[in-house]
Amino acid sequence: MVTLAEVAQHAGVSASTVSYVLSGKRSISLGTRERVERSIQELGYHPNAGARALASSKSNVIALMMPLRTDMYVPVMMEIAIAVATTARTHGYDVLLLTGEEGAPAVRRVTGSGLADAMILMDVELDDARLPLLRASDRPAVLIGLPAETAGLTCVDLDFTATGALCAEHLAGLGHRDIAVIGEAPAVYERHTGFAERTLDGLRNRARELKLRLLHRPSDGGYDAMAATLARIFDERPGTTGFVVQNESAVEPLLGLLRQQGRAVPEDVSVVAICPDQVALQASVRLTSVSIPAQEMGRQAVEQIIAKLEGHGSDAVELLAPELTVRASTGPAPH
Repeated sequence: MVTLAEVAQHAGVSASTVSYVLSGKRSISLGTRERVERSIQELGYHPNAGARALASSKSNVIALMMPLRTDMYVPVMMEIAIAVATTARTHGYDVLLLTGEEGAPAVRRVTGSGLADAMILMDVELDDARLPLLRASDRPAVLIGLPAETAGLTCVDLDFTATGALCAEHLAGLGHRDIAVIGEAPAVYERHTGFAERTLDGLRNRARELKLRLLHRPSDGGYDAMAATLARIFDERPGTTGFVVQNESAVEPLLGLLRQQGRAVPEDVSVVAICPDQVALQASVRLTSVSIPAQEMGRQAVEQIIAKLEGHGSDAVELLAPELTVRASTGPAPH
């Protein structure tokens, strides 16, 4: 491994000059800086991360808390994580990925140990136990999600309330009056996970304004769970002609069960999904959907963190406007 002293010798300068070029703590003439940078590149030198952190009190690491739960759709979370990691690298930061369900203890460990310069939190609950620790910490933090109380926090998310309202408006515009919402797994609502609760609020409020009859049923996903959920929906509301699905693992079982029952999509039943475009396009019927802008959420979260680390960021809530794409799964309500 190339050492700082070898870089200095190659560039014909002192080791302290190389150190100042790397840290930026002192002004170095342009010619000397270029010579040192050329030597660094030619020799393939990489500063020791531990030594650099001790010298600058910075780790150049951003911690990403992404609990991997069986009731969440992991591909979306991984897409966000990849966007966070790639954006962070463009700013010279690495990402420390925390996938456990430790909650507040993990925040305490990271903020207290100096493992990371800043934190990004996912899977945000309305009353999240991690938030008091973030508010008390001097480490910058950004949430990908929206809690009930956002004072003193920076948040980036899709506007899920507007998303729910948009789905209701689309089906109402096609003449559907009885709508069923197939939601996430029951555990997601039991935790009061922000995105699921806010989608439901948007749906209910807009349905009330449009005088729609709305039924919400969580589902664990998978064929058997979906069969039980669908049977329950048609038992309670036989006239249901519109479905809003916020559960990627329930999409294909729902479409298969509707076919099995002789209900054609969209002639008899319309389906709107809140899901990644990939899920909507690869379904057996191309789904009308509101896309999850996973990459943009990850990118914006990092940009907010970098602004805070550079001293010009501020607490703010950035909600991305939903976009509904009409495809083959929605049509006029049957007479």
